[in-house]
Amino acid sequence: MSMDAPAPGTITMFSTTWCGYCQRLKSQLKREGIEYTEVNIEEVPDAADYVMSVNGGNQTVPTVVFPDGSAATNPSLAEVKSRLVPTA
Repeated sequence: MSMDAPAPGTITMFSTTWCGYCQRLKSQLKREGIEYTEVNIEEVPDAADYVMSVNGGNQTVPTVVFPDGSAATNPSLAEVKSRLVPTA
């Protein structure tokens, strides 16, 4: 799976339906008005492979991809917000 970077100011979150950490982060993002695209690694072909490629072979979710193409595993809302701030 090739991973296109999300649009500026948004993120892509790889998740599962049963992941509590994913549910929490999604509700925090909604509360803060941060747009995201959700990719369920159990439903989207090759999504789990991408997650494993950035997590040392583990299918750890939520895995978040930022507009600069970098990824973070189970980031806090504060980390997401700080990494979405445009750099001058």
